[in-house]
Amino acid sequence: MLVNLNISNIVLIEKLNIEFGRGLNILTGETGAGKSILMDALSLALGARSDIGLIRHGCETASVIAEFDNVPASAKTVLDEFEIDTTDGLILRRTLNADGKSKAWINDTPISVKTLKQIGDELIEIHGQFANHTLLNQSTHRPTLDAFAQNYIGNFKALLTDVKTSYKEYSDTKKRLSELQEMLARSESEREFLEHNVAELQKLNPQIGEEDELATKRANMMNAEKNTAILNDAISAMAPHGNSLDALVFSVAHILERIKGDENPYQSQIDKLYDIAEDIATVSKSLEPENIDTDDMDSIEERLFAIRAAARKHRVSADELPAKLEQMSAQLNAIDNSDAELKKLTAQLKTTHDCFLAAASALHDARKTAAQTLREKLLTELPDLKLGSADFDIEFNTCAPSANGTDDITFMIKTNPGSPFAPLHKSASGGELARLMLAMRVVLAGTNDEHSFVFDEIDTGISGATASAVGNRLNRLAVANQALVITHSAQVAGFADRHFKISKSVIDGKTTTTIHQIADEERVNEIARIISGAEITSESVTMAKTLIKSMD
Repeated sequence: MLVNLNISNIVLIEKLNIEFGRGLNILTGETGAGKSILMDALSLALGARSDIGLIRHGCETASVIAEFDNVPASAKTVLDEFEIDTTDGLILRRTLNADGKSKAWINDTPISVKTLKQIGDELIEIHGQFANHTLLNQSTHRPTLDAFAQNYIGNFKALLTDVKTSYKEYSDTKKRLSELQEMLARSESEREFLEHNVAELQKLNPQIGEEDELATKRANMMNAEKNTAILNDAISAMAPHGNSLDALVFSVAHILERIKGDENPYQSQIDKLYDIAEDIATVSKSLEPENIDTDDMDSIEERLFAIRAAARKHRVSADELPAKLEQMSAQLNAIDNSDAELKKLTAQLKTTHDCFLAAASALHDARKTAAQTLREKLLTELPDLKLGSADFDIEFNTCAPSANGTDDITFMIKTNPGSPFAPLHKSASGGELARLMLAMRVVLAGTNDEHSFVFDEIDTGISGATASAVGNRLNRLAVANQALVITHSAQVAGFADRHFKISKSVIDGKTTTTIHQIADEERVNEIARIISGAEITSESVTMAKTLIKSMD
Protein backbone atom coordinates (compact mmCIF):
# COMPACT_ATOMS: atom_id res chain seq x y z
CA MET A 1 0.00 0.00 0.00
CA LEU A 2 1.20 3.51 -0.86
CA VAL A 3 1.55 5.34 2.46
CA ASN A 4 3.47 8.45 1.45
CA LEU A 5 4.22 10.47 -1.67
CA ASN A 6 6.86 13.21 -1.52
CA ILE A 7 7.18 15.52 -4.53
CA SER A 8 9.79 18.24 -5.13
CA ASN A 9 9.91 20.69 -8.05
CA ILE A 10 7.51 18.88 -10.39
CA VAL A 11 5.81 21.47 -12.70
CA LEU A 12 3.58 23.55 -10.36
CA ILE A 13 4.45 21.55 -7.24
CA GLU A 14 7.32 23.00 -5.21
CA LYS A 15 7.25 20.85 -2.07
CA LEU A 16 4.51 18.39 -1.27
CA ASN A 17 4.12 15.47 1.11
CA ILE A 18 0.94 13.39 1.02
CA GLU A 19 0.08 10.60 3.46
CA PHE A 20 -2.36 8.12 1.99
CA GLY A 21 -4.23 5.43 3.91
CA ARG A 22 -5.98 2.13 3.34
CA GLY A 23 -9.38 2.07 1.73
CA LEU A 24 -10.69 4.69 -0.68
CA ASN A 25 -8.56 7.84 -1.11
CA ILE A 26 -10.40 10.48 -3.13
CA LEU A 27 -8.68 13.47 -4.76
CA THR A 28 -10.75 16.40 -6.07
CA GLY A 29 -10.05 19.91 -7.23
CA GLU A 30 -10.94 22.54 -9.77
CA THR A 31 -10.03 22.03 -13.41
CA GLY A 32 -6.40 23.00 -13.96
CA ALA A 33 -5.52 22.74 -10.27
CA GLY A 34 -2.88 20.12 -10.97
CA LYS A 35 -4.48 16.69 -10.77
CA SER A 36 -2.57 15.55 -13.87
CA ILE A 37 0.68 16.76 -12.29
CA LEU A 38 0.10 14.43 -9.37
CA MET A 39 -0.35 11.54 -11.78
CA ASP A 40 2.82 12.53 -13.65
CA ALA A 41 4.79 12.59 -10.42
CA LEU A 42 3.46 9.23 -9.22
CA SER A 43 4.12 7.66 -12.62
CA LEU A 44 7.68 9.00 -12.54
CA ALA A 45 8.27 7.33 -9.17
CA LEU A 46 6.94 4.06 -10.60
CA GLY A 47 9.35 4.06 -13.55
CA ALA A 48 7.59 6.03 -16.29
CA ARG A 49 9.70 7.66 -19.00
CA SER A 50 11.27 10.89 -17.80
CA ASP A 51 10.59 14.29 -19.34
CA ILE A 52 12.62 17.39 -18.45
CA GLY A 53 9.42 19.37 -19.02
CA LEU A 54 8.31 18.05 -15.61
CA ILE A 55 11.00 20.06 -13.81
CA ARG A 56 9.59 23.19 -12.19
CA HIS A 57 10.59 26.40 -13.95
CA GLY A 58 13.82 27.82 -12.56
CA CYS A 59 14.92 24.54 -10.92
CA GLU A 60 17.78 22.26 -11.91
CA THR A 61 16.45 19.04 -10.41
CA ALA A 62 13.18 17.36 -9.46
CA SER A 63 12.47 14.32 -7.34
CA VAL A 64 9.66 12.00 -6.30
CA ILE A 65 9.69 9.53 -3.40
CA ALA A 66 6.97 6.89 -3.02
CA GLU A 67 6.86 4.85 0.19
CA PHE A 68 5.04 1.50 0.53
CA ASP A 69 4.39 -0.40 3.74
CA ASN A 70 4.07 -3.87 2.22
CA VAL A 71 5.48 -5.67 -0.80
CA PRO A 72 3.53 -8.08 -3.05
CA ALA A 73 5.08 -11.53 -3.48
CA SER A 74 5.38 -10.88 -7.22
CA ALA A 75 7.76 -7.97 -6.53
CA LYS A 76 9.87 -9.76 -3.92
CA THR A 77 11.32 -12.13 -6.50
CA VAL A 78 12.92 -9.26 -8.39
CA LEU A 79 13.95 -7.42 -5.21
CA ASP A 80 15.66 -10.54 -3.86
CA GLU A 81 17.94 -10.55 -6.92
CA PHE A 82 19.25 -7.14 -5.80
CA GLU A 83 19.43 -8.27 -2.16
CA ILE A 84 17.05 -5.45 -1.19
CA ASP A 85 15.62 -5.90 2.30
CA THR A 86 11.87 -5.24 2.38
CA THR A 87 11.30 -5.93 6.08
CA ASP A 88 10.49 -2.27 6.79
CA GLY A 89 8.68 -1.65 3.51
CA LEU A 90 9.82 -0.13 0.27
CA ILE A 91 10.94 3.35 -0.76
CA LEU A 92 11.09 4.19 -4.47
CA ARG A 93 13.07 7.34 -5.31
CA ARG A 94 13.48 9.01 -8.69
CA THR A 95 15.42 12.14 -9.59
CA LEU A 96 15.40 14.12 -12.81
CA ASN A 97 18.04 16.66 -13.86
CA ALA A 98 17.73 19.56 -16.28
CA ASP A 99 20.30 17.87 -18.57
CA GLY A 100 17.81 15.02 -19.06
CA LYS A 101 19.59 12.49 -16.84
CA SER A 102 17.43 10.42 -14.54
CA LYS A 103 18.40 8.19 -11.61
CA ALA A 104 16.45 5.67 -9.55
CA TRP A 105 16.81 3.95 -6.18
CA ILE A 106 14.90 1.36 -4.19
CA ASN A 107 15.65 1.52 -0.46
CA ASP A 108 18.79 3.52 -1.33
CA THR A 109 20.03 0.80 -3.70
CA PRO A 110 20.72 2.24 -7.18
CA ILE A 111 18.73 0.43 -9.86
CA SER A 112 17.87 0.93 -13.52
CA VAL A 113 14.68 2.73 -14.54
CA LYS A 114 13.64 -0.49 -16.27
CA THR A 115 13.83 -2.37 -12.97
CA LEU A 116 12.03 0.48 -11.20
CA LYS A 117 9.16 0.18 -13.67
CA GLN A 118 9.09 -3.59 -13.26
CA ILE A 119 8.67 -3.17 -9.50
CA GLY A 120 6.32 -0.21 -9.86
CA ASP A 121 3.95 -2.20 -12.06
CA GLU A 122 3.66 -4.79 -9.28
CA LEU A 123 2.96 -2.16 -6.60
CA ILE A 124 0.30 0.01 -8.24
CA GLU A 125 -2.10 -0.58 -11.11
CA ILE A 126 -3.14 2.64 -12.83
CA HIS A 127 -6.36 3.00 -14.82
CA GLY A 128 -7.04 5.99 -16.99
CA GLN A 129 -5.22 8.03 -19.60
CA PHE A 130 -1.96 7.33 -17.75
CA ALA A 131 -2.74 3.63 -17.62
CA ASN A 132 -0.37 0.71 -17.37
CA HIS A 133 -3.25 -1.70 -16.70
CA THR A 134 -2.06 -5.13 -15.74
CA LEU A 135 -5.15 -6.71 -17.28
CA LEU A 136 -4.39 -5.11 -20.65
CA ASN A 137 -1.39 -7.40 -20.88
CA GLN A 138 -2.66 -10.64 -22.40
CA SER A 139 0.02 -12.65 -20.56
CA THR A 140 -1.79 -11.88 -17.28
CA HIS A 141 -5.14 -13.30 -18.39
CA ARG A 142 -4.42 -16.97 -17.69
CA PRO A 143 -3.00 -16.43 -14.17
CA THR A 144 -5.86 -13.99 -13.46
CA LEU A 145 -8.47 -16.57 -14.46
CA ASP A 146 -6.63 -19.24 -12.45
CA ALA A 147 -6.61 -17.04 -9.36
CA PHE A 148 -10.35 -16.42 -9.79
CA ALA A 149 -11.03 -20.14 -10.32
CA GLN A 150 -9.38 -21.08 -7.03
CA ASN A 151 -12.18 -19.22 -5.21
CA TYR A 152 -14.98 -21.01 -7.07
CA ILE A 153 -13.70 -24.50 -7.93
CA GLY A 154 -12.72 -26.57 -4.91
CA ASN A 155 -10.14 -28.86 -6.54
CA PHE A 156 -8.62 -26.26 -8.86
CA LYS A 157 -5.28 -26.11 -7.03
CA ALA A 158 -5.01 -29.89 -7.29
CA LEU A 159 -5.69 -29.67 -11.03
CA LEU A 160 -2.90 -27.10 -11.43
CA THR A 161 -0.52 -29.36 -9.46
CA ASP A 162 -1.45 -32.40 -11.59
CA VAL A 163 -0.66 -30.49 -14.77
CA LYS A 164 2.68 -29.24 -13.45
CA THR A 165 3.68 -32.73 -12.25
CA SER A 166 2.61 -34.56 -15.41
CA TYR A 167 4.24 -31.95 -17.63
CA LYS A 168 7.55 -32.36 -15.80
CA GLU A 169 7.43 -36.14 -16.25
CA TYR A 170 6.56 -35.70 -19.93
CA SER A 171 9.26 -33.08 -20.60
CA ASP A 172 11.92 -35.09 -18.70
CA THR A 173 11.13 -38.20 -20.76
CA LYS A 174 11.14 -36.16 -23.95
CA LYS A 175 14.56 -34.79 -23.07
CA ARG A 176 16.00 -38.25 -22.35
CA LEU A 177 14.60 -39.60 -25.61
CA SER A 178 16.07 -36.67 -27.53
CA GLU A 179 19.48 -37.27 -25.96
CA LEU A 180 19.32 -40.96 -26.85
CA GLN A 181 18.35 -40.18 -30.44
CA GLU A 182 21.25 -37.74 -30.73
CA MET A 183 23.58 -40.40 -29.37
CA LEU A 184 22.27 -42.94 -31.87
CA ALA A 185 22.93 -40.50 -34.69
CA ARG A 186 26.57 -40.55 -33.66
CA SER A 187 26.65 -44.20 -32.62
CA GLU A 188 28.26 -45.77 -35.71
CA SER A 189 31.37 -43.63 -35.56
CA GLU A 190 31.42 -43.78 -31.79
CA ARG A 191 30.96 -47.56 -31.74
CA GLU A 192 34.20 -48.17 -33.70
CA PHE A 193 36.09 -45.73 -31.51
CA LEU A 194 34.74 -47.23 -28.27
CA GLU A 195 35.30 -50.84 -29.36
CA HIS A 196 38.94 -50.16 -30.19
CA ASN A 197 39.63 -48.32 -26.96
CA VAL A 198 37.74 -50.76 -24.75
CA ALA A 199 39.63 -53.70 -26.29
CA GLU A 200 42.91 -51.87 -25.86
CA LEU A 201 42.31 -51.11 -22.18
CA GLN A 202 40.89 -54.54 -21.47
CA LYS A 203 44.08 -56.09 -22.87
CA LEU A 204 46.20 -53.70 -20.84
CA ASN A 205 44.04 -54.32 -17.72
CA PRO A 206 45.49 -51.43 -15.69
CA GLN A 207 45.10 -51.56 -11.91
CA ILE A 208 44.84 -48.75 -9.40
CA GLY A 209 48.26 -48.15 -7.82
CA GLU A 210 50.07 -50.22 -10.45
CA GLU A 211 51.97 -47.28 -11.92
CA ASP A 212 53.54 -46.40 -8.55
CA GLU A 213 54.39 -50.05 -7.90
CA LEU A 214 56.08 -50.50 -11.28
CA ALA A 215 57.94 -47.21 -10.98
CA THR A 216 59.28 -48.28 -7.57
CA LYS A 217 60.42 -51.68 -8.89
CA ARG A 218 62.13 -50.06 -11.87
CA ALA A 219 63.95 -47.59 -9.65
CA ASN A 220 65.11 -50.38 -7.30
CA MET A 221 66.40 -52.51 -10.19
CA MET A 222 68.24 -49.57 -11.71
CA ASN A 223 69.89 -48.91 -8.32
CA ALA A 224 70.84 -52.59 -8.00
CA GLU A 225 72.53 -52.51 -11.38
CA LYS A 226 74.60 -49.49 -10.36
CA ASN A 227 75.50 -51.11 -7.02
CA THR A 228 76.80 -54.25 -8.80
CA ALA A 229 79.29 -52.22 -10.76
CA ILE A 230 80.48 -50.56 -7.56
CA LEU A 231 80.93 -53.93 -5.85
CA ASN A 232 82.94 -55.30 -8.75
CA ASP A 233 85.26 -52.32 -8.49
CA ALA A 234 85.70 -52.99 -4.75
CA ILE A 235 86.55 -56.66 -5.34
CA SER A 236 89.03 -55.76 -8.07
CA ALA A 237 90.71 -53.36 -5.67
CA MET A 238 91.07 -56.14 -3.11
CA ALA A 239 92.59 -58.51 -5.69
CA PRO A 240 94.47 -56.33 -8.17
CA HIS A 241 96.52 -59.23 -9.58
CA GLY A 242 93.83 -61.78 -9.83
CA ASN A 243 94.60 -63.36 -6.45
CA SER A 244 92.16 -62.99 -3.61
CA LEU A 245 93.30 -60.62 -0.91
CA ASP A 246 92.56 -63.07 1.94
CA ALA A 247 94.80 -65.72 0.32
CA LEU A 248 97.63 -63.22 0.04
CA VAL A 249 97.32 -62.22 3.70
CA PHE A 250 97.18 -65.91 4.74
CA SER A 251 100.36 -66.66 2.75
CA VAL A 252 102.16 -63.77 4.40
CA ALA A 253 101.19 -65.04 7.85
CA HIS A 254 102.28 -68.61 6.96
CA ILE A 255 105.72 -67.42 5.76
CA LEU A 256 106.26 -65.37 8.92
CA GLU A 257 105.64 -68.47 11.07
CA ARG A 258 108.86 -70.01 9.72
CA ILE A 259 111.03 -67.58 11.64
CA LYS A 260 113.36 -69.62 13.93
CA GLY A 261 113.83 -69.13 17.63
CA ASP A 262 112.54 -70.12 21.04
CA GLU A 263 109.68 -67.74 20.42
CA ASN A 264 108.58 -66.08 17.24
CA PRO A 265 108.72 -62.31 17.96
CA TYR A 266 106.00 -61.70 15.34
CA GLN A 267 103.52 -64.25 16.68
CA SER A 268 100.92 -61.67 17.77
CA GLN A 269 101.11 -59.92 14.38
CA ILE A 270 100.88 -63.29 12.65
CA ASP A 271 97.70 -64.10 14.61
CA LYS A 272 96.22 -60.76 13.59
CA LEU A 273 97.06 -61.49 9.95
CA TYR A 274 95.17 -64.80 10.19
CA ASP A 275 92.17 -62.95 11.66
CA ILE A 276 92.36 -60.31 8.93
CA ALA A 277 92.48 -63.04 6.29
CA GLU A 278 89.31 -64.61 7.69
CA ASP A 279 87.52 -61.20 7.79
CA ILE A 280 88.57 -60.44 4.23
CA ALA A 281 87.21 -63.79 3.09
CA THR A 282 83.89 -63.09 4.82
CA VAL A 283 83.59 -59.55 3.35
CA SER A 284 84.54 -60.75 -0.11
CA LYS A 285 81.81 -63.36 0.06
CA SER A 286 79.17 -60.80 1.08
CA LEU A 287 80.22 -58.35 -1.63
CA GLU A 288 79.67 -60.77 -4.47
CA PRO A 289 77.08 -58.99 -6.76
CA GLU A 290 73.62 -60.48 -7.28
CA ASN A 291 72.57 -61.50 -10.73
CA ILE A 292 70.06 -59.03 -12.32
CA ASP A 293 67.37 -60.43 -14.62
CA THR A 294 67.51 -57.97 -17.53
CA ASP A 295 64.43 -59.58 -19.12
CA ASP A 296 62.40 -58.79 -15.98
CA MET A 297 63.67 -55.22 -16.07
CA ASP A 298 62.57 -54.86 -19.70
CA SER A 299 59.08 -56.19 -19.02
CA ILE A 300 58.59 -53.81 -16.07
CA GLU A 301 59.63 -50.83 -18.17
CA GLU A 302 57.47 -51.91 -21.10
CA ARG A 303 54.32 -52.18 -18.94
CA LEU A 304 55.04 -48.94 -17.07
CA PHE A 305 55.44 -47.03 -20.33
CA ALA A 306 52.29 -48.66 -21.78
CA ILE A 307 50.19 -47.58 -18.78
CA ARG A 308 51.55 -44.04 -18.94
CA ALA A 309 50.90 -43.84 -22.70
CA ALA A 310 47.29 -44.97 -22.19
CA ALA A 311 46.78 -42.36 -19.47
CA ARG A 312 48.07 -39.62 -21.79
CA LYS A 313 45.85 -40.85 -24.62
CA HIS A 314 42.69 -40.71 -22.53
CA ARG A 315 43.78 -37.56 -20.66
CA VAL A 316 43.41 -39.11 -17.23
CA SER A 317 45.79 -40.24 -14.51
CA ALA A 318 47.03 -43.84 -14.56
CA ASP A 319 44.87 -44.65 -11.53
CA GLU A 320 41.79 -43.38 -13.41
CA LEU A 321 42.23 -45.81 -16.32
CA PRO A 322 40.07 -48.56 -14.75
CA ALA A 323 37.19 -46.06 -14.31
CA LYS A 324 37.69 -44.85 -17.89
CA LEU A 325 37.42 -48.44 -19.11
CA GLU A 326 34.22 -48.89 -17.13
CA GLN A 327 32.76 -45.65 -18.53
CA MET A 328 33.53 -46.51 -22.16
CA SER A 329 32.24 -50.05 -21.66
CA ALA A 330 28.97 -48.60 -20.35
CA GLN A 331 28.71 -46.27 -23.36
CA LEU A 332 29.35 -49.15 -25.72
CA ASN A 333 26.79 -51.24 -23.90
CA ALA A 334 24.25 -48.40 -24.16
CA ILE A 335 24.79 -48.27 -27.91
CA ASP A 336 24.47 -52.04 -28.17
CA ASN A 337 21.22 -51.90 -26.17
CA SER A 338 19.96 -48.65 -27.68
CA ASP A 339 17.14 -50.24 -29.64
CA ALA A 340 15.59 -51.62 -26.48
CA GLU A 341 16.09 -48.34 -24.63
CA LEU A 342 14.67 -46.41 -27.57
CA LYS A 343 11.52 -48.53 -27.57
CA LYS A 344 11.22 -48.15 -23.79
CA LEU A 345 11.54 -44.35 -23.85
CA THR A 346 9.23 -44.01 -26.87
CA ALA A 347 6.53 -45.95 -25.02
CA GLN A 348 7.18 -43.95 -21.85
CA LEU A 349 6.89 -40.69 -23.79
CA LYS A 350 3.47 -41.68 -25.10
CA THR A 351 2.34 -42.65 -21.61
CA THR A 352 3.53 -39.41 -19.98
CA HIS A 353 2.12 -37.36 -22.87
CA ASP A 354 -1.27 -39.01 -22.52
CA CYS A 355 -1.20 -38.38 -18.75
CA PHE A 356 -0.33 -34.73 -19.35
CA LEU A 357 -3.09 -34.29 -21.93
CA ALA A 358 -5.62 -35.85 -19.55
CA ALA A 359 -4.54 -33.50 -16.74
CA ALA A 360 -4.51 -30.51 -19.12
CA SER A 361 -7.97 -31.45 -20.38
CA ALA A 362 -9.37 -31.57 -16.84
CA LEU A 363 -7.76 -28.20 -16.12
CA HIS A 364 -9.18 -26.80 -19.38
CA ASP A 365 -12.70 -27.89 -18.41
CA ALA A 366 -12.33 -26.30 -14.98
CA ARG A 367 -11.06 -23.09 -16.57
CA LYS A 368 -14.05 -23.08 -18.91
CA THR A 369 -16.38 -23.36 -15.93
CA ALA A 370 -14.54 -20.58 -14.11
CA ALA A 371 -14.58 -18.42 -17.26
CA GLN A 372 -18.36 -18.71 -17.49
CA THR A 373 -18.72 -17.74 -13.81
CA LEU A 374 -16.38 -14.78 -14.29
CA ARG A 375 -18.34 -13.66 -17.35
CA GLU A 376 -21.68 -13.86 -15.53
CA LYS A 377 -20.40 -11.94 -12.52
CA LEU A 378 -18.82 -9.25 -14.66
CA LEU A 379 -21.92 -8.77 -16.82
CA THR A 380 -24.02 -8.11 -13.72
CA GLU A 381 -21.69 -5.21 -12.84
CA LEU A 382 -21.67 -3.50 -16.24
CA PRO A 383 -25.20 -2.03 -16.58
CA ASP A 384 -24.92 0.12 -13.46
CA LEU A 385 -21.61 1.47 -14.78
CA LYS A 386 -23.20 2.71 -18.01
CA LEU A 387 -21.73 -0.25 -19.86
CA GLY A 388 -24.97 -2.15 -20.35
CA SER A 389 -24.32 -2.60 -24.06
CA ALA A 390 -20.92 -4.13 -23.46
CA ASP A 391 -20.28 -7.86 -23.47
CA PHE A 392 -17.39 -9.86 -22.12
CA ASP A 393 -16.05 -13.27 -23.03
CA ILE A 394 -12.92 -15.35 -22.57
CA GLU A 395 -11.31 -16.82 -25.66
CA PHE A 396 -9.51 -20.16 -25.38
CA ASN A 397 -6.89 -21.20 -27.92
CA THR A 398 -4.58 -24.20 -27.82
CA CYS A 399 -0.92 -23.46 -27.25
CA ALA A 400 2.20 -25.59 -26.93
CA PRO A 401 2.27 -27.82 -23.85
CA SER A 402 3.70 -26.20 -20.74
CA ALA A 403 3.55 -26.51 -16.98
CA ASN A 404 0.39 -24.36 -17.21
CA GLY A 405 -1.42 -26.71 -19.57
CA THR A 406 -2.36 -26.08 -23.19
CA ASP A 407 -4.65 -23.06 -22.82
CA ASP A 408 -3.85 -19.69 -24.36
CA ILE A 409 -6.39 -17.34 -22.77
CA THR A 410 -7.46 -13.88 -23.88
CA PHE A 411 -10.06 -11.60 -22.29
CA MET A 412 -12.40 -10.31 -25.03
CA ILE A 413 -14.81 -7.38 -24.97
CA LYS A 414 -17.26 -5.61 -27.23
CA THR A 415 -18.75 -2.29 -26.21
CA ASN A 416 -21.47 -2.00 -28.84
CA PRO A 417 -24.11 -4.53 -29.98
CA GLY A 418 -23.37 -6.00 -33.39
CA SER A 419 -19.67 -5.32 -33.20
CA PRO A 420 -17.30 -8.27 -32.95
CA PHE A 421 -15.41 -9.24 -29.83
CA ALA A 422 -11.85 -7.94 -29.68
CA PRO A 423 -8.99 -8.25 -27.19
CA LEU A 424 -9.52 -6.15 -24.09
CA HIS A 425 -6.89 -3.50 -24.84
CA LYS A 426 -8.33 -2.78 -28.31
CA SER A 427 -11.96 -2.30 -27.39
CA ALA A 428 -12.36 0.60 -24.99
CA SER A 429 -10.63 3.79 -23.96
CA GLY A 430 -10.69 6.59 -21.42
CA GLY A 431 -13.38 6.54 -18.73
CA GLU A 432 -15.13 3.61 -20.40
CA LEU A 433 -12.04 1.46 -20.06
CA ALA A 434 -11.47 2.64 -16.49
CA ARG A 435 -15.02 1.63 -15.50
CA LEU A 436 -14.60 -1.72 -17.23
CA MET A 437 -11.36 -2.31 -15.32
CA LEU A 438 -13.11 -1.30 -12.10
CA ALA A 439 -15.85 -3.87 -12.72
CA MET A 440 -13.26 -6.56 -13.40
CA ARG A 441 -11.24 -5.68 -10.31
CA VAL A 442 -14.36 -5.76 -8.14
CA VAL A 443 -15.23 -9.23 -9.45
CA LEU A 444 -11.63 -10.40 -9.03
CA ALA A 445 -11.25 -8.91 -5.55
CA GLY A 446 -9.73 -11.37 -3.12
CA THR A 447 -7.91 -13.38 -5.80
CA ASN A 448 -4.55 -11.65 -5.35
CA ASP A 449 -2.37 -9.96 -2.73
CA GLU A 450 -3.43 -6.67 -1.23
CA HIS A 451 -2.92 -4.18 -4.02
CA SER A 452 -3.05 -0.47 -4.76
CA PHE A 453 -5.15 0.89 -7.62
CA VAL A 454 -5.29 4.35 -9.16
CA PHE A 455 -8.34 5.42 -11.18
CA ASP A 456 -8.31 8.56 -13.28
CA GLU A 457 -11.09 9.72 -15.63
CA ILE A 458 -13.33 6.98 -14.26
CA ASP A 459 -16.27 9.41 -14.05
CA THR A 460 -15.94 10.76 -17.58
CA GLY A 461 -19.35 11.10 -19.19
CA ILE A 462 -21.36 9.82 -16.23
CA SER A 463 -23.42 11.32 -13.43
CA GLY A 464 -26.29 10.52 -11.09
CA ALA A 465 -26.99 6.84 -10.52
CA THR A 466 -24.06 5.73 -12.68
CA ALA A 467 -21.62 7.87 -10.69
CA SER A 468 -23.09 6.49 -7.49
CA ALA A 469 -22.62 2.95 -8.83
CA VAL A 470 -18.98 3.71 -9.65
CA GLY A 471 -18.44 5.07 -6.15
CA ASN A 472 -20.08 2.00 -4.63
CA ARG A 473 -17.80 -0.34 -6.56
CA LEU A 474 -14.70 1.68 -5.72
CA ASN A 475 -15.70 1.38 -2.10
CA ARG A 476 -16.12 -2.40 -2.43
CA LEU A 477 -12.75 -2.73 -4.13
CA ALA A 478 -11.04 -0.62 -1.48
CA VAL A 479 -12.29 -2.78 1.41
CA ALA A 480 -9.49 -5.30 0.85
CA ASN A 481 -7.21 -3.00 -1.12
CA GLN A 482 -6.20 0.61 -1.51
CA ALA A 483 -7.73 2.82 -4.18
CA LEU A 484 -6.63 6.33 -5.17
CA VAL A 485 -9.29 8.05 -7.27
CA ILE A 486 -9.16 11.40 -9.03
CA THR A 487 -12.75 12.40 -9.63
CA HIS A 488 -15.05 15.22 -10.66
CA SER A 489 -18.09 13.40 -9.28
CA ALA A 490 -19.73 14.38 -6.00
CA GLN A 491 -21.32 10.94 -5.73
CA VAL A 492 -17.92 9.23 -6.02
CA ALA A 493 -16.32 11.70 -3.60
CA GLY A 494 -19.00 10.92 -1.04
CA PHE A 495 -17.61 7.39 -0.62
CA ALA A 496 -14.14 8.56 0.45
CA ASP A 497 -12.37 7.11 3.47
CA ARG A 498 -9.87 9.94 3.02
CA HIS A 499 -10.55 13.04 0.96
CA PHE A 500 -7.75 15.22 -0.48
CA LYS A 501 -8.23 18.60 -2.09
CA ILE A 502 -5.95 19.79 -4.89
CA SER A 503 -5.61 23.58 -5.04
CA LYS A 504 -3.66 26.09 -7.09
CA SER A 505 -2.52 29.49 -5.86
CA VAL A 506 -0.18 32.32 -6.88
CA ILE A 507 2.42 33.35 -4.29
CA ASP A 508 5.04 36.02 -5.07
CA GLY A 509 4.24 35.74 -8.75
CA LYS A 510 4.71 31.95 -8.80
CA THR A 511 1.89 29.46 -9.38
CA THR A 512 1.96 26.59 -6.94
CA THR A 513 -0.16 23.45 -6.58
CA THR A 514 -0.85 22.10 -3.10
CA ILE A 515 -2.71 19.05 -1.81
CA HIS A 516 -4.05 18.56 1.67
CA GLN A 517 -6.47 16.23 3.40
CA ILE A 518 -9.88 17.66 4.22
CA ALA A 519 -12.65 16.59 6.59
CA ASP A 520 -15.85 17.80 8.26
CA GLU A 521 -17.03 21.20 7.02
CA GLU A 522 -14.20 21.65 4.56
CA ARG A 523 -15.07 18.34 2.96
CA VAL A 524 -18.77 19.24 2.80
CA ASN A 525 -17.90 22.52 1.08
CA GLU A 526 -15.63 20.77 -1.45
CA ILE A 527 -18.35 18.30 -2.43
CA ALA A 528 -20.88 21.18 -2.56
CA ARG A 529 -18.49 23.02 -4.91
CA ILE A 530 -18.43 19.97 -7.21
CA ILE A 531 -22.24 19.94 -7.21
CA SER A 532 -22.96 23.64 -7.78
CA GLY A 533 -19.75 25.02 -9.25
CA ALA A 534 -17.82 28.06 -8.07
CA GLU A 535 -20.73 29.43 -6.01
CA ILE A 536 -21.61 27.12 -3.13
CA THR A 537 -25.33 27.20 -2.34
CA SER A 538 -27.26 26.01 0.68
CA GLU A 539 -28.89 23.38 -1.52
CA SER A 540 -25.53 22.03 -2.64
CA VAL A 541 -24.32 21.93 0.96
CA THR A 542 -27.42 19.98 1.98
CA MET A 543 -26.88 17.60 -0.94
CA ALA A 544 -23.21 17.20 -0.01
CA LYS A 545 -24.11 16.29 3.56
CA THR A 546 -26.67 13.79 2.25
CA LEU A 547 -24.08 12.16 -0.01
CA ILE A 548 -21.51 11.88 2.78
CA LYS A 549 -24.08 10.58 5.26
CA SER A 550 -25.47 8.03 2.83
CA MET A 551 -22.00 6.70 2.18
CA ASP A 552 -21.04 6.41 5.85
